[in-house]
Amino acid sequence: MIPASEILESTKMAIDTGFRHIDSAYAYKNEKETGQAIRSKIADGVVKREDIFLTTKPSEELFPKDENGKILFETVDLCAIWEAMEKCKDAGLTKSIGVSNFNRRQLEMILNKPELKHKPVCNQVECHPYLNQSKLLDFCKSKDIILVAYGALGSQRPVTWVDQNAPFLLNDPVLCAMAKKHNRSPAQIALRYQVQRGIVALAHSYKQNEMVENIQVLEFQLPSEDMKVLDGLNRNFRYFLMDISL
Repeated sequence: MIPASEILESTKMAIDTGFRHIDSAYAYKNEKETGQAIRSKIADGVVKREDIFLTTKPSEELFPKDENGKILFETVDLCAIWEAMEKCKDAGLTKSIGVSNFNRRQLEMILNKPELKHKPVCNQVECHPYLNQSKLLDFCKSKDIILVAYGALGSQRPVTWVDQNAPFLLNDPVLCAMAKKHNRSPAQIALRYQVQRGIVALAHSYKQNEMVENIQVLEFQLPSEDMKVLDGLNRNFRYFLMDISL
């Protein structure tokens, strides 16, 4: 668990670095400190509230488990939940509403819902060169839905969620060779790959030098032949079993 003080300071640091999209969730236990950091930077005159795109994903209980320690999954009416979210938007409680970890069938369930008032503006899913989500991306683009990538640099490998024998994305020889070719880091190549595909990439860091490096992906472009090479890294490999950021 990341100390609250570190979340507070790193969020301030991210805003100072230039980041304006901040991802949070009740499950991440970072909402309070994230809000405090944003209020602080607004008070300092660094940003205005309208400059910040803040994402949250509320829940009442964190990962309920059965008597054997296995996570319990719940069958819910997605359309009914979506109608409740539409009411939140209509009430002015949020500017935009979207979904996370939805496949095409689930997206179509919402999009084809009778009397749909607001369609999802985004779908946040695990996405990186080993899992490039190309089919889902094409579908989302056809419906004007933004794909948002979590785990864009692979994973921090928490033992609860990640097979410790899983490959390290940022150690991939193809990615490393391309980074050397462009005088960039493997992380920058992985993030730039997503940006050029029209994906919003979430980069997780508590270090200022990494934040600066991450935002520098807006300063260069990969040629089409390199993009095709990176496409070839896809192996439909998942790091995360569910939408978790630790």
